[in-house]
Amino acid sequence: MSDPNQGYDVVILGSGSAGYACALRASQLDLSVAIIEKDKLGGTCLHTGCIPTKALLHAGEVADSAREAAEFGVQAELTGIDMAGVNKYKDGVVAKLYKGLQGMFKANKAITIISGTGKLTGPNTVDVDGQQITGRHIVLATGSYSKTLPGLDIDGTKVITSEHALKLDKLPGSAIILGGGVIGVEFASAWKSLGVDVTIVEALPRLVPAEDADSSKMLERAFRKRGIAFKTGKPFETVKTTANGVALTISGGETLEADLLLVAVGRGPSTAGLGYEEQGINMDRGFVLTNEHLQTNVPGVYAIGDIVPGVQLAHRGFGHGIFVAEHIGGLNPTPIDEAGIPRVTYTEPEVASVGLNEDKAREKYGDDAVKTYNYNLAGNGKSNILKTQGFVKLVSVKDGPVVGVHMVGSRMGEQIGEGQLIYNWEAFPSDVAQLIHMHPTQNEALGEAHLALAGKPLHAHA
Repeated sequence: MSDPNQGYDVVILGSGSAGYACALRASQLDLSVAIIEKDKLGGTCLHTGCIPTKALLHAGEVADSAREAAEFGVQAELTGIDMAGVNKYKDGVVAKLYKGLQGMFKANKAITIISGTGKLTGPNTVDVDGQQITGRHIVLATGSYSKTLPGLDIDGTKVITSEHALKLDKLPGSAIILGGGVIGVEFASAWKSLGVDVTIVEALPRLVPAEDADSSKMLERAFRKRGIAFKTGKPFETVKTTANGVALTISGGETLEADLLLVAVGRGPSTAGLGYEEQGINMDRGFVLTNEHLQTNVPGVYAIGDIVPGVQLAHRGFGHGIFVAEHIGGLNPTPIDEAGIPRVTYTEPEVASVGLNEDKAREKYGDDAVKTYNYNLAGNGKSNILKTQGFVKLVSVKDGPVVGVHMVGSRMGEQIGEGQLIYNWEAFPSDVAQLIHMHPTQNEALGEAHLALAGKPLHAHA
């Protein structure tokens, strides 16, 4: 093998949110960087994940606004959904961001982009289609793929994944969504807004099962009101394609029929066949195991983003990328607290959270040590103007900090930023209660909830 010191300071395998953030931060620290990508710069989030799905959800929101205009005294009617137009809008958003990202990398002389399929062939070497790329540090950032289940064959037309769903040129009349996690409920929400008859099937007892139980309950109530059907606690048994679409049998023997089935049972780590095991890297069910500094057991090799066990979120990968660049650069960054990463599900209504849910807090601190408060958005002026329902729920340690913030309601994803500061800075309810929140905003609900938890409720009973 050639001397790795002849190569780059950092070689990154994958250019998704984790990989590109690592490359940009490393270049700022005067490190020479090679980033290897077999497809497009930007990865899943930009091209087939967060950005296009949120654009689809916004198109659905616009459709709902037209549909419900009369409630606000505005005379408008929804005459139909032009899917070609929706796709043009969605693809335009992606193209603009992609162009910006490409421009940023082209202008950065410290980063070399290498197109091709990379494979780890040594602790300091990545083989890219026969070319050996060496580096003092290797960062694995190969992302994730849409999983399926045994007995479920994805055909791309009647049985599809989220990637296929984003490319549909025509919406189905009806759809079954297998999986009630983030991806499943987001597509259910968007498709319902765009006129699709939707049924969600979830094996676990509630929708968005990773969220606080109260958040799940509120989302389920909202979905019922919107006419989104769901069956929880119902694992799938068989699926077959029919002349008209699909027939799905769930536990208990019930058969559901629809035009298509969207399989949204989570994402798996893209690590197979990339040489990780062969190089002795510790793995668990395809995930790469790391220490708190995101280092693998092989010296000089790091792993970031969706391939590391934990929540698979673009902004987590982004944070990982910056952390590793700074660790390599000798800045000694503070390890990332996974619970301190904010989470948003962009349904209507949105579900946002940071920190521990009530169950986990009780597990960690004991029943008697945990105090919670639910502030209903019915008491918030802006929420009434927007005609949204939901709540802000705080989970705190008695005489201690707030350890969880959970919100449901329109636009709550925009409110969780303050929630993450409260959690990560270990604020006490009284610390936040003394801050003045702008009126009339939904952000004010966060202030009112903390006032109440601090024992001085203005518009509610403590």
